[in-house]
Formats: sequence, C-alpha cells, structure tokens
Amino acid sequence: MSDLLAQIPAGTQMVLAFFLLMAVGVPVAFSLGLSALYAMWLIGFGFELAGDLIAAGIAKYSLLAIPFFILAGSLMGSLGIAERMIRFFRVLIGSLPGGMGVVGTVVCLFWGAVSGSGPASVAAIGPMLIRAMEEDGYSRAFAAGLVATGAAFSIVIPPSIGLVIYGVIADTSISDLFIAAIIPGIFMGLMMLAVLPFAERGKGRTALDRISPDPYAGHGYGARLWRSFVHSFWGLMTPVVILGGIYSGVFTPTEAALVATVYALAVGGIFYGTLNIRGLYESLADAASSSAVVMMVVAYASLFGWVVTVEDLVGSYSTALLGVSDQGWVVLIVIMLILLVAGMFMDAVTVMFISLPIFMPVVHELGWSPVWFGVLLMVNLAIGLITPPVGINLYVAANVTKLSIERVARGAFPFLLASLVGLIGVAAFPEMSLFLVRVLGE
Repeated sequence: MSDLLAQIPAGTQMVLAFFLLMAVGVPVAFSLGLSALYAMWLIGFGFELAGDLIAAGIAKYSLLAIPFFILAGSLMGSLGIAERMIRFFRVLIGSLPGGMGVVGTVVCLFWGAVSGSGPASVAAIGPMLIRAMEEDGYSRAFAAGLVATGAAFSIVIPPSIGLVIYGVIADTSISDLFIAAIIPGIFMGLMMLAVLPFAERGKGRTALDRISPDPYAGHGYGARLWRSFVHSFWGLMTPVVILGGIYSGVFTPTEAALVATVYALAVGGIFYGTLNIRGLYESLADAASSSAVVMMVVAYASLFGWVVTVEDLVGSYSTALLGVSDQGWVVLIVIMLILLVAGMFMDAVTVMFISLPIFMPVVHELGWSPVWFGVLLMVNLAIGLITPPVGINLYVAANVTKLSIERVARGAFPFLLASLVGLIGVAAFPEMSLFLVRVLGE
C-alpha cells in the first residue's frame, strides 16, 4: 500500500485525502487544512510555514466585504426591513397571476441585492414568504422550494459575496462582475416565474393579512401602493445606495459592505425605530458565526492552494482539461458538469478555492472573458445550493418549514429544471453578461 501511495504525487494524494475526509464527515475547512498539512509533510516542508500561509491567505483587503455584507443582511432581516419590502411588492404585483409566487420570486431576487448570501436570505425572508404563499394556495413544499431557489441566486445578484471571492481569486474587477451579473440574475428570475403556472394551488387567498394586520387595508390600489412605498422607502433604497455608490465610483465594493452596514443601522435606528440592544447583539452574533465559517474555509484553502501551486497541479490538471477536446464548447460543458457535481457536495466558497486555480488558466487559454465566466460560475454554484445531497438552502428551508429535506427537494425540483435551462442560456449567450459592462465602460 505504501509503495502504491509513493507513486502518487503529493498534490494528488492531498486531493484524494480531502475527499476522503469529507466522506467521513470532517467539516470542509478542517478537511482542507488537514489534507494540505498531510501534503506539506509528504513534500518535506515544515509546519511552521502553515501559519504564514494562512495569514497571507486571509490578509486581503477585498475579503473585508464578506463579514460586513453578512452583517448588513442580518441587520436588514432583524430590523423589519424585509417585512416592509414584502408588503410593498405584495401591493405592487400581488394581484398578478401567480399572486404571492410572483411576489416571493421578486422579493428573493431583490433581497439578494441586500444580503448577498443564499442561506442567510432563506433564514431572513423565508418564514414570512412561505407562510404568505401557503395562505395564497401554494403547498408548503413548493413555497419552500421557490424561496430556497430564489435565495440561491443571492450569490448572483450584486452585491454578491461569491463574486467578491471570485474577483479576489481570479484577479478580476469586482465592479465589472457586479455589473455583469445584473441581466443574468434577472433572467434566472424570469426562468423561476415560468414555473409558477404549473404549480398546484388551492382555493382562497388571504396572503399576508393573516400574518399581521394590513396597514393599507380599506384604500384603493393607488393609495395602498403609495402608502406601502412610503412605509418601505428606506429599505427599498438599500440596493440603490449600495450599487449606485459602487457604479458611480463613490466607494469600492469593499467599502460598500461597510456602507451597507452603517445604512442598515441608520434605517433601523432613525427611520424605523426598530433597533435595540438585543436585536443588535443577535445580528452581530449571527453575522460573526456565519463569517467565521466562510473565513475558516478561506484560511485553510490558502494552505490547499499553496500545495496546488508547488506541486503544479494547476498545470497538469488544466493541460488534461484542455486535452479533452479542441472545441471550446466541449471543454465548457465538462467544466460546467464538474461544477454541478461539486456543488452537490461542497459549498460555493470551497468549490471556488479548489477549482478556480485549475480553471482560470483554461479560461485565459481559450480566450474567454473572465467576467462572463465568473457570472456563469455563480449561476452554476447557485444551482448547487438547491441540489441534494448537500444543498444548503434546502436544509435551511426544511428547518424553517419543519418539513423533511426530501419534501423540500421535491418542491424545488421544477425550479431546479428551470435553473438548468437558465444556466444553458447564460453559457450560450455571453453578451447577456457583458452587454452592460461594455455600455457602462464606454
């Protein structure tokens, strides 16, 4: 056995060890770190180097956006901004065919421009939307599937934590990535809306009124729309402030995360009067916990990435990938399939840190736009959030609804099919991603 292992390069042994540790239930971050330390021992490097590599891996200015965007999303949920948004969109489009299904889709996508995190979006807006959809006649499983899918595309809709990480790894403009993701994000939302006519719905619709009293009842459509707009104005301005500041050059995407946090505190404390010490503490605790998980993966992935570089896995694996076919579209299909399968078992951050060092040389060799590829990657990884067996959004939605993961997965299946069709569209038409970048860049 030892002779057989000796014939396998240390880098490949590290990859195999990583998947073995994952298979036996070791957390992702520790699987990355332990497999990397094992490879470093095989190569003969001292473990004292590990500390410097970890520190260098997380000491990147752009990564500061991650904890602050997570904190901003947590604050937006706890300060009642989500409820006000739901009420506005319910008045605006709730009477359309599909009712709260349309509202749920729009709110999920809109919330993506606030939180930037799929699981956080499910936890923040899921309970209200799922109950409202149930009372509008949708089954609980279907409603949970819609929210899980819509929230998954939070990593596509800017500002996206996933795009921030991609920009850091791929050394690509985060601002361009944010601009490029707007049209594909809307397109994926339209694919979700196409599923609604096929949903089974019961009779009767009381929607959000039974959850809490409707403050706009007794008025005509125009008056109710105006009142709901005024009531939710400062929350609706959140993506305008964040994205407008980035695209106008007032602040960078990293600085935007801090602006979003301060803005959330101002809205809750000054305009809505919902900020209190207990709520602030809970938001800080939730954000710290979520940020720690992501940053631990980032930290240990730096060790993993160092071994990948030293062992030249990038060169050998990317060469093998390019050798699959002379046709770029065949290579793209292979990459997309690899990402879809990886997304079934690992979170988006882990997939990016493992795969991008291998895929980016292929992207450059084939002349693909790294901005388009980044958006395509995010759509692919968003699908992974609703794909068993490790679809994180499905587990969060199951926890919210108290349904089994199997029932939530069945509810999400129609949206999974629609998302796969959308993925093909984003892959087939790069201009969908690059159009706004070119227009705004001129």
